[in-house]
Amino acid sequence: MTRRNQRHAEIWAIGGGKGGIGKSFLISNVANYLALHDKKVVLIDADLGGANLHTFFGVNKPRTTLTEFFDEKIPIEALIIDSGIQNLELLVGAVGSLAMDSIKYTQKQKLLRHIRKLRADYILIDLGAGTHFNAIDTFLLANKMIVCVVPEIIAIENLYYYLKNVFYRKLITELASHGLRGLVPDIWKHRRTHRIQNLRQLIQHLGRLQDPVPDVVASALKNFAVYIVLNKVRRRPEIAVGSSVKSICAKYFGFHACYAGYIEHDDFVPICINKRQPYMQAYPASRCTQEIGEVAENLIHGRPFVRALHEVS
Repeated sequence: MTRRNQRHAEIWAIGGGKGGIGKSFLISNVANYLALHDKKVVLIDADLGGANLHTFFGVNKPRTTLTEFFDEKIPIEALIIDSGIQNLELLVGAVGSLAMDSIKYTQKQKLLRHIRKLRADYILIDLGAGTHFNAIDTFLLANKMIVCVVPEIIAIENLYYYLKNVFYRKLITELASHGLRGLVPDIWKHRRTHRIQNLRQLIQHLGRLQDPVPDVVASALKNFAVYIVLNKVRRRPEIAVGSSVKSICAKYFGFHACYAGYIEHDDFVPICINKRQPYMQAYPASRCTQEIGEVAENLIHGRPFVRALHEVS
């Protein structure tokens, strides 16, 4: 076994409040970028009810999917397929056969345990849209939690709802591990009595309770960081949307978010998707490809977006 295989992979997961925001396009190309830079990557399509990530690499009919893991108990390593790109492998979701909210708790825990054991430098997980706790628990598994959003008011509102549910679930699970599973739901149910209007005020209230609650909540906040990627940018003023989302997270949710960068709208993206052609291979010198690279580097180093690479009209 090589030294690289002995290391635990870094897990990145991407989620979002709605479909159609380019989440799968983004994560597939970030995976592509990492692979092109000599990193061993396993890309997992965890959108179990509507898996389509394989189509971004021209794979029409995957020979194996996660269906075999759940139904036939086949080891997850045996279900990984080649993407056609060196250093990049795929684990395809259960195409059309079940949804994330239909798997049992024990099945989910088994899947997460096996994902952690995969041999790679990076494991990237593409989650389906929505806030079912199975999807959120998978999101919370990640070392880096990435959210994709487009500069549209409905998409931004859906993202706020998604992030609120993610951190709410984080608080519940952290306190449950200390025998306090029902504490957060009970306080939130009676939030008017406690004069709580938002998640930040809930966190402040928890911080005033008896030990070990304040320490558990402080640890949850310290270890919780979301990376924001803005997609389908058409105009320069839209770039600032990412910073606005970051500010809202701090003001109303009480946790840190990092704006990792933006990707411009590109008319050639849907053409590549329809042709089932990897975008970065088709347009290696495009502005969009350069911006994907910048986002990937920011994610690798955990650093924020600093300035626009190009002049957006």
